[in-house]
This record gives sequence, C-alpha cells and structure tokens, in this order.
Amino acid sequence: MSRTLTFSIFRHNPGDPGSRPGLDVFTLEEAPGMTLFIALNLLRDEQDPSLAFDFVCRAGVCGSCGMIINGRPGLACRTLTEALPPRITLLPLPTFELIADLSVNTGKWMRALSERLQTWVHLDEETDPDRLEEPMEPERAEAIYELDRCIECGCCVAACGTARMREDFVGAVGLNKIARFRADPRDKRSEAQYFELIGDDEGVFGCMSLLGCQDVCPKSLSLQTQIAFLRRKMVQIGAGFA
Repeated sequence: MSRTLTFSIFRHNPGDPGSRPGLDVFTLEEAPGMTLFIALNLLRDEQDPSLAFDFVCRAGVCGSCGMIINGRPGLACRTLTEALPPRITLLPLPTFELIADLSVNTGKWMRALSERLQTWVHLDEETDPDRLEEPMEPERAEAIYELDRCIECGCCVAACGTARMREDFVGAVGLNKIARFRADPRDKRSEAQYFELIGDDEGVFGCMSLLGCQDVCPKSLSLQTQIAFLRRKMVQIGAGFA
C-alpha cells in the first residue's frame, strides 16, 4: 500500500533580494523503489519548476545531491523514501555557500581546500611523459585507491562539529586527502612539510573524534582510522620541533 509523503523543503535564493528563508510543504504519492532523487524530480516537474537541487550521476558517485535528510547528511540518490517516515524534511548542507534551496557550492569549498593542502603529487624532478610509469606494489596501490574513493560530497563536513565552529578546519575530507598522498611513494614531501599543512587546530588536532564524519560517509570510508593515524604521526613530528 503506497503512502502519501509530506516534504518540508528549505527554500531561499540568496541572489533574489525578495527571497526569504523558509520551508515549503509538498505532498507526493510514494512509488515502489522511489528515492529522494526521484521524488525531488517529480516535485519539480509536476508542482514547482523553480525548486533547486543538484544531481549529475544519480548513482552515488558524483556527490552532487548531498543534503540534510531529516537532520542527517546524506545523498538523495542513495536514499530510499521507504526507509524514511512519511514526513520528510530536507535542508541544504551547512558550511557551504548556498546557491538556492537545496543547492550548495561544494565545488568552490573543495577547490580551495585542494589548493590549500596542495593535493597533487610533488616530485623531485620534471615529469618525463615518455618514461614508463614506476611500478607499485599491489597492496600499496589498493591502499591508495581506497583513500581515493572519496567523492567530495560534503556530508562529512556537514556532520562535523569542529567544522561548524572553525571556519578554516580542513575536515575529514581534507585529512583523507593528506593520508592519500602520504601513502603515495611518488610524493616526495617530507613529514615536516605535511606537519606545516595539518599540524594545528585547523588540521588534525582540531578533530574532536565525534565520529560524525564516518557515520555519514556514503562510501563507508574509514575516516577516523586515518585521522587517528595522522594525529599520532603529527604528534611525533611536533615533538621533534620542541
């Protein structure tokens, strides 16, 4: 038996001087296998074409459809309505710049983070495009791949207490990026250089270990394991500076 779903959806367009933040209420008949992505598209197609939200892949890969779903960060395309109560509240992810309604600019935040943490392989010599790639042990390649599965959806940042208090906190996504490049044998940065990037309260020492990031990660990354490992390494490096 199908249910009637009631959606309370945040509405606001910062680019419109006449727009005021608030919640609009919509109702929709639930269908088998319906996801929030499908429901939002139906609401936009059939009830309000001005409803703004983001999507690209519809398969939990691009991370574009991150939002607060009944108080919890998640991906609309991976959330079945049958797993939710009939009253559903949808809000945009906090911390990020609001574009409109449920759409936020995670890309701007992630790009600034990547530039700040220099998330690219640092080499000691110029790259020779004609040279064969250096071999890598399968175990090391697998470890790097596991860290590279982050889709930068912003859910971990939205669930992070420190990110809400410290505007410059790099969050689990930033620390995961550092862990990825530390694991890469091609990256020639020293531990001291990594300490300069994350060895403070805006980096690894700002984490309060509340586990919110890991709880909501749609890719089930072991974020707290990486953060704990980095914290131990940065403590050792910092002790050497004392």
